[in-house]
Amino acid sequence: YRQAGGPVAQGDVILQRLVRFHGNSRSGQWEFVGPRPPFAAMFADGTAPGADVESLWRSARSARCEAKSCQTGKISTAETAVQSHTSRDAGVQTDQSKDAVQDFQQEVQVDYTSLLSFLQRVADAVIKELNKNWKSRAFDGFEVNWTDQNETVVCLHTLSYPEAQDQNLQVTSVSWNATGSVVACSYGRLDSGDWSTEKSYVCTWNLDRRGLNPQRPDLVVDVPSSVMCLAFHPSQPALIAGGLFSGELVVWDTSRTEDPVMWRTGMTDDTHTDPVYQVNWLPDAKHRNHARLLSVSTDGKILVWREERDGRLALAEGFAMVAQQIPRNAQLKKFAWGEAAVGVTSLSFSHFDPCVFIVGVEGGYSLKCSTAAETLALHRTGSSVPLRAPAELAFSPHGGPVYSVSCSPFHRQVLNLFLSCGTDGQVHLHSMLQTQPLISLQLSKKYLFCVRWSPVRPLVFAAASGEGNCNKCFCFTGDVHLFDFEKSSQKPAVSIKQAAGECPVYCLEFNIKQTQLLAAGDATGAVKVWQLSSDFTEQGPREMNHLEQLASEITD
Repeated sequence: YRQAGGPVAQGDVILQRLVRFHGNSRSGQWEFVGPRPPFAAMFADGTAPGADVESLWRSARSARCEAKSCQTGKISTAETAVQSHTSRDAGVQTDQSKDAVQDFQQEVQVDYTSLLSFLQRVADAVIKELNKNWKSRAFDGFEVNWTDQNETVVCLHTLSYPEAQDQNLQVTSVSWNATGSVVACSYGRLDSGDWSTEKSYVCTWNLDRRGLNPQRPDLVVDVPSSVMCLAFHPSQPALIAGGLFSGELVVWDTSRTEDPVMWRTGMTDDTHTDPVYQVNWLPDAKHRNHARLLSVSTDGKILVWREERDGRLALAEGFAMVAQQIPRNAQLKKFAWGEAAVGVTSLSFSHFDPCVFIVGVEGGYSLKCSTAAETLALHRTGSSVPLRAPAELAFSPHGGPVYSVSCSPFHRQVLNLFLSCGTDGQVHLHSMLQTQPLISLQLSKKYLFCVRWSPVRPLVFAAASGEGNCNKCFCFTGDVHLFDFEKSSQKPAVSIKQAAGECPVYCLEFNIKQTQLLAAGDATGAVKVWQLSSDFTEQGPREMNHLEQLASEITD
């Protein structure tokens, strides 16, 4: 060891690291500071170096972002000064030349004495000629028409539903809606088969729709029973009523594709027990926004239904045709009198008296009836309302059941004309004032299923025949016959061939809105829409008088 205060050599460096001196240069002592024991090292104070961790969330977010820029096109602006201008109207009139008036007055000189003498001489002759011209019929039927005339009857559409045709179903009824753009038909079977259990259809086509597919109806309604008749609502284009073979009545809303049924009668004691062959919409006198529904059936009942809120059709009033209460006259000797119900097959209301209607019955008679009748019917079946006997007059019968009647919408109340047709192949023109027909036309050796008066021509009507071929002495070629009494009162003006072979036409309807259209349905399951020529759609100047004159001549 080196003594304190002595010089330190270089070799003493290691030694100096092992010892430490305490004190000053005069006094002090050395202390050994060599390696410490292990425990001292474990608990010694120490300073660890620091570490900095930089946040990366900003850089990470910026790595996922993309910077884009867009620039609009150059916006051009212009400034223009505008100024309204003031307008002014002024009336300009030339002054009358006094000289010209004076010259005119000087030139024109009237001898009123001579003029009066001339008029007195020729007055009687001129008035006589004017009266002769007024009474002359030389120009009857002459009408100036600046449009091109269509002289032929053309088939515009042949509509069908293939699934119904595959079942050999027939078109039993056709109807036009209130706008005249939609035609509907019902499918069923009129010749044979188990009607009550056979599925049928109601189909509609909008003829004004673009892309019309004649074999794909716009609406198809499945019906569990054969549909025998149809009638669109007169003012609501989407509502259509149908009568079923089961005796039910159903009203469909064609605007509801999911569940189109709005009202139905159901099977109750008031429901018809036989097929419904015709339905008509009637105005409701108490509620203008509502309409009642009338139905006729071969069970002899004519029923009027009102709509209920729960979707039911409830019986409002009714009539019954009983043989014992039909008016008797000398022409009804063959009728089987008694209390048996007389089956009703068709009905048509007068266009001038809402209480008067004509019905056709299975016995071959046309009957004039009234809704104002108060006599109770001798009907034994239970009903929720009393049934009345409406028949007032029986007309000369057909040789078989009457299938269709149609009241004229044009005749004056003096004549009250209507048409009827039946299984004897004849069309009768009747006046409601006499029992004998004014005209009887033999059209076919087979049935006539439908007759309709034209909505625009008082002298024109159409008839649907059950026979397509003709007999030289008896009938006419075609299935749809168009008559014009102005041309002939004995033979049709045009006979249209509806289908090949002896295929009967069961129904037809004129279009009231588009009067040039006529729809006819046949046994093949097709509906043909015919465009009529102008001869059948344009009324002559004295056509009403011609019809009255024709009826008066026949009556006299």
